[in-house]
Amino acid sequence: MTRISPINPATATGTARELLNGVESKLGMIPNMMSTMANSPAVLDAYLKFSGALAAGGLSAKDRERIALAVGQANRCDYCLSAHTAIGKMVGLTAEQIRNARSATDADAKSDAIVKFAAQLVEKRGLVSDDEVAAARRAGLGDGEIAEVVANTALNLLTNYFNHVAETDNDFPPAEPIDSASSCGCHSDTCSVA
Repeated sequence: MTRISPINPATATGTARELLNGVESKLGMIPNMMSTMANSPAVLDAYLKFSGALAAGGLSAKDRERIALAVGQANRCDYCLSAHTAIGKMVGLTAEQIRNARSATDADAKSDAIVKFAAQLVEKRGLVSDDEVAAARRAGLGDGEIAEVVANTALNLLTNYFNHVAETDNDFPPAEPIDSASSCGCHSDTCSVA
C-alpha cells in the first residue's frame, strides 16, 4: 500500500495540474510516480527538468536506460526496474541487454564502462577511485560523458529513493527477477545487494 497517495489529475489544481497535463500530453498517460511526485509540484517540476536536460545530453537513450536499470537494480527499486524495462524496450534494448544492464555489464565496451561506472557510483556513494575513472576513460568516455553518467545516476537515485519512501503502486508490467548473486554488477564481497 502506498505511503504517499498520488494526486488525482482530474482534481489537481495550479502548478500540479499544469505539470500533470504536460506529462499526459507527452506520454499519453501519467505514471503513478509522477502523480505521486505532484504532491509537491516543485519535486515533479525538478524531476521533469532534470530528466529533460539529460535527454538533451550526449548519452544515447539506450545508455540512459542502461544506467536507470543498473541503478534500479543496485537499489532494488521494483517500480523503476519495471518502468525502465518497458522504456528500454521502447528505445530498442533487447531482453538480453536489459538483463545485462541490470547486472552492470554490456557487450559493447563503452556501454559496459557506462553501466559499470554507474554501479560503482551507487556502491561507493560517489567515492570512486582514480583507477575506476581511468577505466571509464580507457573505454572511450570523455569528461562530459563521465559527468552525464554521474548526473543520470543521481536522477535515478532520486526516483529510486522516492519510490521506496512512497511505496508507489507499480503501473508497469513487473520486471523479471534476475539472479541476485551479482545483481548490482559490483562483484564486491561487501555489497549489500548481493
